[in-house]
Amino acid sequence: MSKIDHSHLDGRLLQLLITVVEEGSITHAAERLGVTQSAVSHLLDKLRAIVGDPLFVKSGRGIVATARAEALAKDARVLLDAMRRFASSAAFDAASLRTTLTIAANDFQRDLLLPPLLTRLRSQAPGITLRVIPSDIPDADMLREERCQLVISPRPPDTSDILHKRLFEDGYRVFYDGSRRPPPATLDEYLAAEHVTVLYVPRRTLDLDRELATRAIHRRFVATVPGFAGIPAFIRGSTLLATLPSLLRTGIMHGLDHCDLPFAAPPIPMYMIWHLRHHDDPAHTWLRTELEAVVHAVGVKGPSGPSDRVAGPIGPI
Repeated sequence: MSKIDHSHLDGRLLQLLITVVEEGSITHAAERLGVTQSAVSHLLDKLRAIVGDPLFVKSGRGIVATARAEALAKDARVLLDAMRRFASSAAFDAASLRTTLTIAANDFQRDLLLPPLLTRLRSQAPGITLRVIPSDIPDADMLREERCQLVISPRPPDTSDILHKRLFEDGYRVFYDGSRRPPPATLDEYLAAEHVTVLYVPRRTLDLDRELATRAIHRRFVATVPGFAGIPAFIRGSTLLATLPSLLRTGIMHGLDHCDLPFAAPPIPMYMIWHLRHHDDPAHTWLRTELEAVVHAVGVKGPSGPSDRVAGPIGPI
């Protein structure tokens, strides 16, 4: 019988399991944890002896988690949360933090908010590192399984254990190359033009594109790209139009001309989204406060009315 039992478990082993499951690679897990591959392999062997399962098996040139490892990773996230709460003190000290914060955001929110957020965070907590992953259409499991601690998205998941707060609203603008064409002054001119837009994988359109389709406003799309960053190259030097969030004019669409839409369009809300378990955590509260400060600092328009679904009696969002 092995002399290794559950009393040998610690937070490092739990975090190791979660990281290898998420990365699907010893090499990538070692890079993320800042240790050697041999250290990861050694600790995995220790964990295998404790739980009595191989945890990972070879698949092609990589590894894949066993069903037992997937189930244990979910339990490990709960245990780590409990350990963090156990270690938390009433006097939160950002300067003492040594952790990686994972935030899910697509390119619009990422480029607008996360570089200044990292600057603010590291000015107070030099031990912080930031990991950014795409949010796509966020689902509750991203937060439940601790794949990230915060999501920035216009689409909060509709479930009672996920909280959100509106950060700001944006509107749409028509972007074009003023050296190649005039702005579309009427709806007819707008519809007569050729357009480029974003089509996320798998085939998720922008909210506005879906809205216009329901209103029978049909445009001729000659190109679609998987993110906003791909739009400018198609617009420059062409007569194409792109109808996009207006705040992109300060980022990737900078230098291109833009004008009002020739029709009414709904606003674009933007939310920060987190799991209920983190709501009262001092470090997470600090993170959310700093994100709101960034929104104020970059000068985007805040929410126009009550729209938050934050703590209190928790109901459907």
